[in-house]
Amino acid sequence: MNKADTIQVGGVRLPEPLGIAPMAGMTDSAFRRLVKRHGGCGLVVTEMVSSEGLVRGIDRTLEYAEYTPEERPVSIQIFGGDPAKMAAAAQIVEAMGADIVDVNMGCPVPKIAKHQAGCSLMREPHHAAAVIRAMTTAVKIPVTVKRRAGWDDSHRNAPELARMVEDAGAAAVTVHGRTAAQSYSGHADWDLVARVAELLTIPVFGSGDCVTPEQIVARLRSGVDGVLVGRGVLRNPWLLAQAADLAAGRPAREISLADRGRFLLDYIALLLSERLRGREEAREEEDGGHAGRHDRWVVNKIRALGSWFTKGTDGGSHLRISINQAGSVADLRGVISTFFEGVNLSA
Repeated sequence: MNKADTIQVGGVRLPEPLGIAPMAGMTDSAFRRLVKRHGGCGLVVTEMVSSEGLVRGIDRTLEYAEYTPEERPVSIQIFGGDPAKMAAAAQIVEAMGADIVDVNMGCPVPKIAKHQAGCSLMREPHHAAAVIRAMTTAVKIPVTVKRRAGWDDSHRNAPELARMVEDAGAAAVTVHGRTAAQSYSGHADWDLVARVAELLTIPVFGSGDCVTPEQIVARLRSGVDGVLVGRGVLRNPWLLAQAADLAAGRPAREISLADRGRFLLDYIALLLSERLRGREEAREEEDGGHAGRHDRWVVNKIRALGSWFTKGTDGGSHLRISINQAGSVADLRGVISTFFEGVNLSA
């Protein structure tokens, strides 16, 4: 199925060829832990973190990079365009104990791309390679790169840039098969991803348009070493486990309505327990507003996930509306209990 029986990213062995792709505001530590517990997930990648914020020690930036031992092997993804700052940020990531540091060269959001970061680095391949070279010189942990097919259809330079970052010391690359101009529209070009995999000696992961376990297994068989899934896992947190079942020759496990209800309640519980957002907690306790603000943060997190999680579920639009109208954690739990009426969510 893959180039090798197991994937080795530098000195880090991945137990499965599947992982969670980073999605800003969505793939937080609590969500990653729940997906990991279901199985099939060999790697988690954090939400992207600003190299500038890491170097300056900005509290909010450091929170985005937080993870738990349960998530290992874990990669912290950083973005930026200055080689020296990216190298310094990589050293901070290494000091935080991360297994891998990943470089975002794929984010199409203008506020990221306009600062010589994200997908704009693909427009300057020599500069992109210089960033990777500076980082690999500065740290001992593997440096990996996540990028897109190219800037637009006229500049689909993924194969050339992949060779350059490999020569600069990258331990693996992930290619999302869309261009920056496509953003998330159209379709991912997996033929291009496969061509990159043929060119390189380091592991190549593919990403894009994997929303069923069958699609993931088909991508694994296309020549890539592994697959990272983003939006598909938001819709179905068991997606990686189901794909692992199929890849091993087993039927994909069935997910019941009760399972989906329990996932939401478990996610709420984990988010509520995340008082380890210590720096923000200390500030808010000064005005006595921590509990209320933390609960509102949880409500907003469930609303964000609900826009994905409810897709494909019978009555999903009704559930989504009800979640968006919930004003408190208690309301959320009531909405979930009502929607999954007759299902034993405490089992």
